[in-house]
Amino acid sequence: MVMSMDVHLRDLRYFVAVAEELHFTRAAERLYVSQPALSKQIRALERQLGVELFRRDRHGVALTDAGTALLAHARGVLDAWEEGAVAVDAAKSAQRSTLVVGMSTSPVRGGLLPAVRSRFTAAHPEAVLRLRQVNWEDPTAGLADGAADIAFVWLPLPGQDRYDWTLVAEEPLLVALPDTHPLAGRAAIDFADLLDEPFLALPESTGPLRDYWLALDARGGRPPRIGAEIASTEETYEALAAGLGVCLVAEGNVPLLTLGGVTARPVRGVTPSRYVLAWRREEGERNLVRAYAEACRRVTGGE
Repeated sequence: MVMSMDVHLRDLRYFVAVAEELHFTRAAERLYVSQPALSKQIRALERQLGVELFRRDRHGVALTDAGTALLAHARGVLDAWEEGAVAVDAAKSAQRSTLVVGMSTSPVRGGLLPAVRSRFTAAHPEAVLRLRQVNWEDPTAGLADGAADIAFVWLPLPGQDRYDWTLVAEEPLLVALPDTHPLAGRAAIDFADLLDEPFLALPESTGPLRDYWLALDARGGRPPRIGAEIASTEETYEALAAGLGVCLVAEGNVPLLTLGGVTARPVRGVTPSRYVLAWRREEGERNLVRAYAEACRRVTGGE
């Protein structure tokens, strides 16, 4: 029967040093500990194992059979731990040099992503950029749960005081609607003329962002009619084409929706959209976060 016990790495390190030196004083010097402390620790290990590991006599120190049996395994444990520590350091280093950029809608504005990437990688060629597409059910595009380090998002955000951001674009809103809609022939539409229309809505989990795209502040207290919930660009286009409702869209995203059967018209009486690059406030001093934000500012002329 093998007795289960916990042995510290320090005990194995001490044992290996004595086994290799076969001299307590030299082993203690190698370990930067006192000789009495080392002897005490080896005695404690022997008591724990219930066997002598060394023979000590006036001729010196020698390994017992039990000590010889343990030595190879002790070295193996220490080597494995060292490899594990190296792997952890490598993972930490990779984490420090990797920046995850979240987004729920690809920023198609004038080649923004390639331009920011180019500036960022010129300044940090060692860094790895990873783009992470996030469903619209998470309006923070991965910032809230830490899945993204920095993200292109729309304001307002749930828990907005947790984040800092730089403005990417402030854009007027248009309404996307089927080509066959009675209002599609107008050059521009007053929002008041849309109050009775069924609207496509973001999931309820998006909170204030859902309210913004439904333009609650422009409805004078009248609740919106919800034609369908949408959680991606593809779902939005399909719902528009099927005539399930209309939706507000930022000017820069119009090309994503005005495919066959769908058009967009300017809307009067609604607040312009704000598209930003955001990050968690506590991450603001991280080197790669600052560098990516600065690259974005230089590309967009933001502040």
